[in-house]
Amino acid sequence: MTPHESTAGALIVDALRAAGVTHLFANFGSDHPAIIEALAQDRENGIDTPVVILCPHEYSALSAAHGYALVTGEPQAVFVHTDVGTANLGGAVHNAARSRVPVFVFAGLTPYTLEGELPGSRNSFVNHLQDVADQHGIVRPYVKWSYDIRTAANTGQIMHRALQIARSAPAGPVYVTAAREALADRALPASIDVAKWAPVAANPASEDAADEIFAALAAATAPVIITTYLGRDRASVAALVELAERLGIVVVEHNAEVLSFPRQHPLHGGDDPHRLLREADVILAIDTDVPWVDAIGRPRPDARVFVVNEDPLQVSLPLWYVPAERFVGADSGLVLRQLLDRCPPAADDAATLRAARGADLGRAVRQAWDDEADADRDARRLTAATVARALHDLLDDDAIVVNEAISAAPAVWKHLPRELPGTLYGNRGTSLGWSGGGALGVKLAAPDRTVVSIVGDGTFFFSAPSSTYWIARHYGLPVLTVVLDNGGWNATKRNLERLHPDGVAARTDRLWVNLQQSADFGGVAAAAGDAWSGLVTDFSELHAALRTGLAKTAEGVSAVVTVRMHAISDQASEPTTTHENTTPGADTASLGEGHTT
Repeated sequence: MTPHESTAGALIVDALRAAGVTHLFANFGSDHPAIIEALAQDRENGIDTPVVILCPHEYSALSAAHGYALVTGEPQAVFVHTDVGTANLGGAVHNAARSRVPVFVFAGLTPYTLEGELPGSRNSFVNHLQDVADQHGIVRPYVKWSYDIRTAANTGQIMHRALQIARSAPAGPVYVTAAREALADRALPASIDVAKWAPVAANPASEDAADEIFAALAAATAPVIITTYLGRDRASVAALVELAERLGIVVVEHNAEVLSFPRQHPLHGGDDPHRLLREADVILAIDTDVPWVDAIGRPRPDARVFVVNEDPLQVSLPLWYVPAERFVGADSGLVLRQLLDRCPPAADDAATLRAARGADLGRAVRQAWDDEADADRDARRLTAATVARALHDLLDDDAIVVNEAISAAPAVWKHLPRELPGTLYGNRGTSLGWSGGGALGVKLAAPDRTVVSIVGDGTFFFSAPSSTYWIARHYGLPVLTVVLDNGGWNATKRNLERLHPDGVAARTDRLWVNLQQSADFGGVAAAAGDAWSGLVTDFSELHAALRTGLAKTAEGVSAVVTVRMHAISDQASEPTTTHENTTPGADTASLGEGHTT
């Protein structure tokens, strides 16, 4: 069959499909006619991939692609509209970058001709207003690579290079643009062997580095392994468990993004590394961005510290340093297998002793957590701990928990323990609201699994909820969202109290974090996506509401359960108008007619 010329728009779609991209999360605009025409032609020809998921808001689109990539490890495509759609991605680009997820982002550029010289030339006043000097600059601090397609002749190569870069460790988002004239350009499809555009192969540690790390761990008295996202490679969880057991090493999951170590394992040392740093003589920080916070605690001066990471120097973070004996740029799963190859067949006496001490520590940590939750339960308080406990009673082991509870996230993590790899996902980025689209991406990637997203009220506002629940209903992606409504942004309050514990703001409750517990979160979801809504204001209502919410999602209906907890602030809203005379001590009687005090 003789090949025919295709537009660059069609070549983009063809390249995505050839590279294995299955979903296109789209918020199309006036820059995408060539893309839309190519997709329509594919459907006419019986080609139904990539599947188009329309997203009313760009933040939802990129967050969903992020969630999908967390589960599958594979990049998906996000299409947005020129500069304005790119700007609307907002913090979702930050999240994808910090979480190191592979995503292909495409945006059109405004047409570069205006008198009809070429197909795609400007035909609206909008085309003028969306012409900015450096559209790539909107996302440049966060993307691994960006480029502009200028001709159909090499569109295929550019696309495969973009996906190759996105997939190569450390993975991350890439950004590609093209003006309408370029998208309408035509060329014969290039002959491309996709196998020759594979990502860079994962690297093990050097043999001498593996020898040194193993010798230090095996000879240590109080070794500690700290990780945040080693479990992104689900096979690595079992390897970490085996290494911990054979060498008797406590494992700490600091700011866990995923499950990297089963929560009930005897050697699980909890989520706080700082209380262990005073005694730890050897520390292996593996797949963690911030193994500890120096202002809270740091290793003892003679501790031997080893950092293992795809990017051990965190080069994308301008200010970052961890004093360490050795920095190893390698794949964590391969390094674990190197260390296991050096282990003796059975644990020696030293390892057995370390394991016994580690188990004692783990029991004490878990007992403290249980005591905390028991106290809340006995007092019949609605807290993050009691909500998490209730969910733990109701969820099966295979259910997936998306945790974006922010200040309450540690309590959720402690009291809703997950034991299986791939049953917990979070966001290493710091732009709140990721879980709205993120949970939908997780559900899309794991359609037969129950997905529960746990958020705060502030996070819910950030998540573009009308877009989230429209997508959920339109594409059959039911998720149970549990809103821990404490009436405001507790993280802001906590930081204020840390820095100004005796200040006026803390003393007078003038914090400007109070969201009033007045929003009907379930009503928003119901209006946008016919979601079922439940409100819990008393402890006695909790289990029934969660059980009903889970039943609704099993029926294919999204559900939102809002749990009204103790409000973090009683500050009232300020009046929207002010006096003209605001001088302290002014004589209010002299304000004159028409003024009030």
